[in-house]
Amino acid sequence: MLCGRTNVNKFLIEEQRRNPSLVGDFSMLMSDIVRSCKAIAQGVSRGSLADLLGDAGSENVQGEGQKKLDVLANQAFLRHCEWGGHLAAMASEEMEDIFPIPSENPRGRYLLVFDPLDGSSNIDVNLSVGSIFSVLRCPENCSGGAPTAVDFLQPGAQQVAAGYALYGPSTMLVLSVGNGTHGFTLDRNIGEFLLTHPNLVIAPETREFAINASNERFWEPPVQRYVSECLAGQSGVRGKDFNMRWVASMVAEVHRILMRGGVFMYPRDSKDLSRPGRLRLMYEANPMAMIVAQAGGLASTGSQRILDVQPTSLHERVPVILGSRDEVERIERYHREHETGEDQPFSSPLFSTRTLFRDD
Repeated sequence: MLCGRTNVNKFLIEEQRRNPSLVGDFSMLMSDIVRSCKAIAQGVSRGSLADLLGDAGSENVQGEGQKKLDVLANQAFLRHCEWGGHLAAMASEEMEDIFPIPSENPRGRYLLVFDPLDGSSNIDVNLSVGSIFSVLRCPENCSGGAPTAVDFLQPGAQQVAAGYALYGPSTMLVLSVGNGTHGFTLDRNIGEFLLTHPNLVIAPETREFAINASNERFWEPPVQRYVSECLAGQSGVRGKDFNMRWVASMVAEVHRILMRGGVFMYPRDSKDLSRPGRLRLMYEANPMAMIVAQAGGLASTGSQRILDVQPTSLHERVPVILGSRDEVERIERYHREHETGEDQPFSSPLFSTRTLFRDD
């Protein structure tokens, strides 16, 4: 029973009434997205019982091996959202080009961008994974004509809505339509997402950070400086101890930050200089930046607010640093100080590292 709780459909209708810019069939589009997430949650929960674990034997547009559930999740979004008449086109991390709504279906005024299954490397070991999505307005005349990839290249600040589904011990949907960030939990007995975490707020201060420490040798100096200060703990310049976490699923990392604060970093590094970052701007960084910003946090590339980045291609990558505002602002300051030369470490031949071996 609902027991007085607000379900996600009621929440969306009420938000649409409050916000005149959420025109037309916005709430119906969101209902289609919610149904997609429910279908994916069912597949994830069944796992090997439904022969859904393991490799699919194919690659996505980035040349990454796909899992069976990657393919299923992508199809779930396409099939649930193509027929309702709310969208003009979709774009997925798993597809090279956009997916225009088939001609036999009516076209709407919105665009949908999604990462169907984030953290899929965790599937076979039964760790949390999720789906990330973003809704954009179709530019003028886009819905009447044939949409193109250029129609999707909008800064994150223009997102109408963003959210993610977390498939963990319980299935949760976290959503923002520009009026705060709100969490819903799936009640499997009635098949409804119920509002359980209204108005989530990220604490501005934290003692927890998440980063893939195996890449330390490739990090830029500002990130190395920040992490080394955290690891120094009470005896270092920060004067307090920090905990480090890493799940290898952006959805799980961001969800932990929303629940208890923290900072998540996937910074630019020197491992592959052809890539300015690892995470995709359209499918991961932008929607998560909106969710975090609406919860009082901050999302940055290190030098620029993520929501202000102008996309130049569907699969563009960016560095991502997001979470508790005070920590993200500190990391941004370290980047500025590095660029201006203010952070040059003190060096003296009297106190440098010494060795018995000659370096000829």
